[in-house]
Amino acid sequence: MEQRNLKIRDLTLRDGQQSLFATRMSQQTIDRLLPYYENAGFYIMEVWGGAVPDSVMRYLDESPWTRLRSISEAMKGKSLLSALSRGRNLFGYVPYPNSVLEGFYKEAVKNGLNVMRIFDALNDIDNVKDSIRMINELGGIADGAVCYTVDPKDETPQSSGFGSKFKSLFGMSPKSPSKIFTDEYFVGKAKEMEALGAKIITLKDMAGLVNPLRAASIISRLKAELKVPVDFHTHCTPGYGLASSLMAIINGVDILDTNIWWFGGGSAAPAIELVYVFAKKLGVNVEVDMEAVGQIRKELLEARRTLKDFDLAKQMPKDFDPLIDVLPAEVDALFDAAIAAANRSDEAALLDACHAIEDYFGFPKPNQLVKDAEVPGGMYSNMVAQLKALGASELLDDAMALIPKVRRDAGLVPLVTPTSQIVGSQAVSLALDRKKGNKDYSNPSNQFISLIKGEYGHTPVAIDPAFREMITGSPEEKAYDVSSYRKPDNPVLDEFGGVSLAVNDEEYLLLELLPSVAVNFLKNRRREEYEAQHESEIKEAQAASDAEAEEEMIPVTGPTISAPMGGKVIAVNVKPGQKVKKGDVVLVYEAMKMENDVEAPADGVVKRLFVELGDVVGTDALLVEFDD
Repeated sequence: MEQRNLKIRDLTLRDGQQSLFATRMSQQTIDRLLPYYENAGFYIMEVWGGAVPDSVMRYLDESPWTRLRSISEAMKGKSLLSALSRGRNLFGYVPYPNSVLEGFYKEAVKNGLNVMRIFDALNDIDNVKDSIRMINELGGIADGAVCYTVDPKDETPQSSGFGSKFKSLFGMSPKSPSKIFTDEYFVGKAKEMEALGAKIITLKDMAGLVNPLRAASIISRLKAELKVPVDFHTHCTPGYGLASSLMAIINGVDILDTNIWWFGGGSAAPAIELVYVFAKKLGVNVEVDMEAVGQIRKELLEARRTLKDFDLAKQMPKDFDPLIDVLPAEVDALFDAAIAAANRSDEAALLDACHAIEDYFGFPKPNQLVKDAEVPGGMYSNMVAQLKALGASELLDDAMALIPKVRRDAGLVPLVTPTSQIVGSQAVSLALDRKKGNKDYSNPSNQFISLIKGEYGHTPVAIDPAFREMITGSPEEKAYDVSSYRKPDNPVLDEFGGVSLAVNDEEYLLLELLPSVAVNFLKNRRREEYEAQHESEIKEAQAASDAEAEEEMIPVTGPTISAPMGGKVIAVNVKPGQKVKKGDVVLVYEAMKMENDVEAPADGVVKRLFVELGDVVGTDALLVEFDD
């Protein structure tokens, strides 16, 4: 019998560091790793997309394009390079017209991208079809990703709240709705993407919720009904990842997503080293040079140490080289027991064996809260941070219990970026509404309004027109109007010698895709260039500025607006001396990836602005002062 081959997509440089280390790996660290990656033989390396373009600008002050180019040049075409994009949303939170999509994809392919994994948070095929077409036309490989999600747990009346360890979790209405997310649902979406031209189909399990038996049933159906290769992407957060990956291999998956040891497990995908042990026992050939992987693993240990301040797990596994290290007999037997349990579909025994393997090596234990709540780990941590910033951490249980209500009201959307953040943020707002005695949905975010309006696309279940009218003012579904898209300004920066903010096409694309982050990033580039040319003049100006700073601050005497929570100012709509009416939007700030309008509390005249576009402010920071 011919040996089966298993291709690997390595996630270490994108999803691995995003899942475990908040996407803080610097270009310098990437450069040290690339010589070892060149000959590792990964079928695909996921190196871009997701949070990378935003984070490398926002936190590292680095260029996303430089990152992609440097990896492409180092790999010399020996592995395909892939990125993750949100279909019509790309890396942002708003739908873009085709002109922006095409410009971005063209630049990405030109800079070395081979595979674009395209998904839509609503699994709305209309939102991915143009991206699939464009990538194919540009000579890339379109990878259509179907987002896995589950139906919310049956809703039951609340008793003593969320603290009863989830036994009455997620309860508002007594009626159990019909199931939506069946195997047929996912296979149907995959077949639609294949018909549109997708050359790979991925079952994308962003929250790690695919349990082993479900992985077996969906992967086997996909293999039976598709002609293109099938990829499985999952995470280990709730404890299913390793066992479900084993089930995917047994059921014929073509490509498996993994991370290298120090960047695997926990909230990331499984470690390739454990997958390799399973594959060897199954007689499956992993198409990777494991000696080269061992070299990368040694370098990654130091990389992880440099990222310790951002380490979510705070737990290092034991070192392990499957080519050299001999497993204790009882641990080796656990791998055999897992395979035997998988072959007889004994999910409980399979999970027990895989958890024991992970315990032996020191990987984090399953996150029981995320498992029971059935939400992505990033969504949960974002809600925790939001409530902490609001000084309302005691409402976490209530907010978590409201997620199913918000999700059902919003058309049963899958929980993946950006819908996971939109739903999570709105559940927090709903918990605050109830605490204050306000009616539900008193404070919908701009993104939630857009979601309910229909601007993100068609939801899996139709939204109640009465609810849509309550949130948006109209019962009619309204798609995003691409004709309303306005290209961002590319201002001339007089303070830096009259140069434009973006000086070429790739920089302008950053303005289009991530305007609130790119403005600061590009200003830094222009500032550096200007300062290099005018060093002596700048020193004189700084001395004068320091003298002015010693003058006493003018006291605040008029009515003010303060930031309800920390965030970043992304729009300023007024200036000193301007008359405003109650309810006018004076500025917009971004907090926890949600945009929030700040409205004038009464008619008046703007006296002073305490912030500028791009400023990052803390909770209760002064924003605007009005005349007495």
